[in-house]
Amino acid sequence: MTAPLLIKGGRLVDPSQNLDAVGDLLLQDGKVAAVGGTIAAPAGAQVVEAKGLVVSPGMIDVHVHLREPGREDVETVATGAHAAAAGGFTAVCAMPNTKPVTDNQATVGFVKRQGEAAGFARVYPYGAISVGQQGETLAEFGEMVAAGAVAVSDDGKPVENSHLMRTALEYALTFGIPVVEHCEVMSLAHGGSMNEGVVSARLGLKGIPAEAEEIDAIRCILLAKRTGGHVHLCHLSTKGSVDLVRWGKAQGINVTAEVCSHHISLTEDAVEGYNTNAKMNPPLRTRADVEALKEGLKDGTIDLLVTDHAPHHYDEKEREFADAPNGIVGLETALGVNITYLLEPGVLSLSQLVDRMSCLPAKVFHLPGGTLAKGSIADVTVFDPKRAWTVDPTKFKSKGRNTPYGGHQLRGRAICTVVGGKIVHQLVD
Repeated sequence: MTAPLLIKGGRLVDPSQNLDAVGDLLLQDGKVAAVGGTIAAPAGAQVVEAKGLVVSPGMIDVHVHLREPGREDVETVATGAHAAAAGGFTAVCAMPNTKPVTDNQATVGFVKRQGEAAGFARVYPYGAISVGQQGETLAEFGEMVAAGAVAVSDDGKPVENSHLMRTALEYALTFGIPVVEHCEVMSLAHGGSMNEGVVSARLGLKGIPAEAEEIDAIRCILLAKRTGGHVHLCHLSTKGSVDLVRWGKAQGINVTAEVCSHHISLTEDAVEGYNTNAKMNPPLRTRADVEALKEGLKDGTIDLLVTDHAPHHYDEKEREFADAPNGIVGLETALGVNITYLLEPGVLSLSQLVDRMSCLPAKVFHLPGGTLAKGSIADVTVFDPKRAWTVDPTKFKSKGRNTPYGGHQLRGRAICTVVGGKIVHQLVD
């Protein structure tokens, strides 16, 4: 049994309870035992001094790629969960585009068990929408949910068959899970490697137009309207997509959406010099898109902040830009990026930031956590929003080093990450 843990004198920020006050937090037997005010330390309690720090419900990233099974050379469930804890995340949701695809009960169960064995952040597996992510036949949602899947997605690939997407939305209703779509019209995006615009023209790279994302987004929103199913749109990157989600929500359609830290902090200009660490899908867009994404976060059109953590081997990124794989790692930089580009400029308040990174991910995906309420699971993030640091990829817990933030100065860092009342990460200077 884990000893009691008393976190003393921190700024308790929990939007789920409209809580923002300095006080203590007691964790005992894997649960929140007491919150607020001055709490006497029980016998044998471990004490964490949190004066000047923020104490929030554990942060949750619902969009990560942990690569296991199949690509353990670039990441494992254990190294990814360790990276998550180092970044302040107490839980992550693992995408199913593994090798083999996580499209059945056995593979879902394997990923879940690997996460439990690692002992860092909690790992909640996704199941695939279609068998083999081939977009032809629905996977067995019921069996995967029974094995621990919290959502279904063919992320990395869109579900191009609209009848299959409609059926998936209807079927997922039975199990109360979201259908998570990677919004991309492949015929428009084919061969593209960055945003279509002035920069792509100057660099001589084939671009991906905003419409490749937006056409799929409105299709999914309309199918959610037809079925009543819950569609969650991945990694939005364009102003048009934000406008479409805003419209869908105004119609009462069950649509939620997420944005990645890199899409609110970087533009297509990061590709200059053919920087493959700035290559992702969807691509980095324009300044106008970035501002629209920030506004969508601010007004609640976009529900969640995610990383789309996607490690690759160094050699894979050391190719010509068009041939390099998409994706960057993000679990260990996201909190700093979000504080630097959202909190400090006043785009989001501290409460809103915690809401988008903790409370709403738990609510939207029906996960434990996202609150410091008495009796809730003892998952807590302690962070310093003013802590300045320089990103050094060689110090990542992740196997991946593919980040566009190497050498960048960020502000805001996780100091202590607690899962189930146990400290799984503590920053050591």
